Amino acid sequence: MEQSKQTESVKNSTQPKKAVVLLSGGLDSTTVLAMAKAQGYACYAMSFNYGQRHQAELQAAKRIADVLGAEEHRIMTLNFGELGGSALTDTSIDVPEELSEGIPVTYVPARNTVFLSLALGWAEIIGAYDIFIGVNAIDYSGYPDCRPEFIEAFEKLANLATKVGVEGQSFKIQTPLKDMTKADIVHCGSELGVDYRMTVSCYQADSNGQACGVCDSCRLRTKGFADAGLDDATVYQ
Repeated sequence: MEQSKQTESVKNSTQPKKAVVLLSGGLDSTTVLAMAKAQGYACYAMSFNYGQRHQAELQAAKRIADVLGAEEHRIMTLNFGELGGSALTDTSIDVPEELSEGIPVTYVPARNTVFLSLALGWAEIIGAYDIFIGVNAIDYSGYPDCRPEFIEAFEKLANLATKVGVEGQSFKIQTPLKDMTKADIVHCGSELGVDYRMTVSCYQADSNGQACGVCDSCRLRTKGFADAGLDDATVYQ
């Protein structure tokens, strides 16, 4: 009996750590999935059909999860479109094609709070203590829920509001891209073998995933490849 327990303990100790990775299908989240895999995590990818303008990014997320070897890929269905208030979920609001001051209309109110909450629930169920999200505080659109202060606050909430936290374990919200430029991110992913042709970053991509080339996300992506000195294989409309 004692020998059986020791054998089971050794077996469990050799199993890789589990992580939930938020995967949009874009450049940043794909790089994060590749980074988590490279760190030895067994990755459980989570994407969201939240009423966004196009489904191309979800098709991209499916391909990426498969190619990068996610243990499982779940697509959760929400409907932020019922709330409106964002150019990404409300077709009556145009996606801006010029630089603007302040927080842009492509900001989706409470999106990362909701996404992280659902990832937290799944993490607790499957026994994962790490949640990866591709937020960035340098080359980004200025969304308030991408800031380090938000991530720190959510991590504290995660460890206060869960059975895992109450019983003495702890969750870590991993943000490996936080202090990286877009060029740094592209370099990192390229070194890990990421094929960025699979990814869709555009806020208004067509049904084939072709990018507009003029929205804020496209501008950041294009600049990232240019600054990195690498060819951008993005297909534009």
